[in-house]
Amino acid sequence: MRKRALTLLMLATLSAGAFAKDGKAPPPDPTQDALMMGAGFLTHHPDMKYRLLGMDAFKKAEYEDALRFFRRASFYADKPSQGMVAEMLWSGQGAPQDRALAYAWMDLAAERGYRGFLGLRERYWKQLTEEEQTRALAEGEAVYARFGDAAAKPRYEQQLRRGRMQMTGSRTGFTGNLQILIPGGSEDSYTTLDGSKFYDERYWDAKKYWAYTDQMWKNPPIGRVSVGEVEQVDQATGSRVRETAPERDAQEPDVPEEPKPMPGIVVPKKD
Repeated sequence: MRKRALTLLMLATLSAGAFAKDGKAPPPDPTQDALMMGAGFLTHHPDMKYRLLGMDAFKKAEYEDALRFFRRASFYADKPSQGMVAEMLWSGQGAPQDRALAYAWMDLAAERGYRGFLGLRERYWKQLTEEEQTRALAEGEAVYARFGDAAAKPRYEQQLRRGRMQMTGSRTGFTGNLQILIPGGSEDSYTTLDGSKFYDERYWDAKKYWAYTDQMWKNPPIGRVSVGEVEQVDQATGSRVRETAPERDAQEPDVPEEPKPMPGIVVPKKD
């Protein structure tokens, strides 16, 4: 099971470009750009931020911390992190093994019909006892209420709106006239990043951002690499969990102490 979790983790680190299947390349993966990270991009992208922290902790075998980080990322609609929560619960990493609850989380990861997560979800279901299946569906209602897209997407979109409004010129949209000053290693030392790159609409417009994440995760080969024989699954199969009212104001999951970010300074370009 650790091998499978590591496979899922490895896929979560791949560049978005690796998943372009339709000839339309998604924007560059900002987490692979040191300047974007240094400019404070993750401050208003908690899905990426806490997924990265979770992956780092997982690789260090700090499983309890990893699980907490993945749960925080999951609170902001991050499907890869929800899949990692499922895998860790299934194998008992960071928390006591709970296969029924693990199924509920993998069902949640498959909520948007992402192929790899659907395949893992069906493998889980086949291995559960009848009693576990009954409890999995009951557990799933609470998981969906707090972490499902109906609750998590609006929270995330609020983060994006806050980030956009904090930039100079946000109402005019002239991001090409802005630059981000990133503090260097010495006083008065800065590296600059063009505002049009940092504020690419595909990272900040909610509709475009969800399209971007769909493009990344719709058809990655999760469930086919180092996880056993390929299985045919009904891709049209929806969730078995009964629909529940979203808890959009639910409490944010706690996380271990994390380093405080030092965001870049947004200024107009000099003539």
